[in-house]
Amino acid sequence: MKDTITRATVLVEALPYIQKFFNKVIVVKYGGNSMINDTLKKAVMKDIVLLTLVGIKVVLVHGGGPEISSMLKAMGKESVFIDGLRYTDEVTAEVAGMVLAGKVNKNLVSLIHQNNGKAIGLCGLDGGMIQVEKLKGEVDLGFVGDIKKVEVSPITMALDNGFIPIIASIGADKNGQIYNINADTAAVAIASALRAEKLISMTDIRGLMMDTNDEDSLISRIHIDDVPELIEKGIISGGMIPKIQSCVDGIRCGIKEAVIIDGRIEHAILIELFSDEGIGTLLYQ
Repeated sequence: MKDTITRATVLVEALPYIQKFFNKVIVVKYGGNSMINDTLKKAVMKDIVLLTLVGIKVVLVHGGGPEISSMLKAMGKESVFIDGLRYTDEVTAEVAGMVLAGKVNKNLVSLIHQNNGKAIGLCGLDGGMIQVEKLKGEVDLGFVGDIKKVEVSPITMALDNGFIPIIASIGADKNGQIYNINADTAAVAIASALRAEKLISMTDIRGLMMDTNDEDSLISRIHIDDVPELIEKGIISGGMIPKIQSCVDGIRCGIKEAVIIDGRIEHAILIELFSDEGIGTLLYQ
């Protein structure tokens, strides 16, 4: 009886959040350990099916760096990284398209269906969804795309027909050249174009910490106007700078709020959306 009461209490606590997100769009950037650990992967798929059953429109955006590296290695081609970023030559771009839009994407679709959900696999090439130009910067990364436009109609068509769109982060330019795209960048662009209620970014860290060596120093909420000061103080540093900055840009472009959560925790998505405590670091305006 005690366990039954506990379950009922959890459901009652979730009610206002279910009402808040009912019929709203939530974009989940899926990656990190939760994508390669089978137990975590199954938990994420169950979470997403549950969200759709309570009336939330979920869009899943994914990358798949380890799988690309494995395929290249099997072909006898070594992966090349510059400052931690993958250099994408023409062969690597083709492999990325094949692996992300094929093996990885369809595996996720299959997992959703195994949990009695309805999913459809898409990539940035479908319906001209993600239109890009070559990313320009101090370092040439090859065929890495800079998103110029997101055509949302393939996504909204799927959502309106009860499907969970699962989107691989590749795109193409006006000449049809395939480009690899950072999954965080793709998720923010898609969430902005959809004016999503929330963007959930799954990572392998708890969120932003005051002290990177102390997980108990988690910063649970940040107003986007405070981000420059946190960068200046060095609290936001390294790889967290582009991740947080992309969330800030997305909020300024129409996303209601964005949160960085620890994908190593089972059912982290449900904890974030449906509990009073939440999880991770929330950015808001």
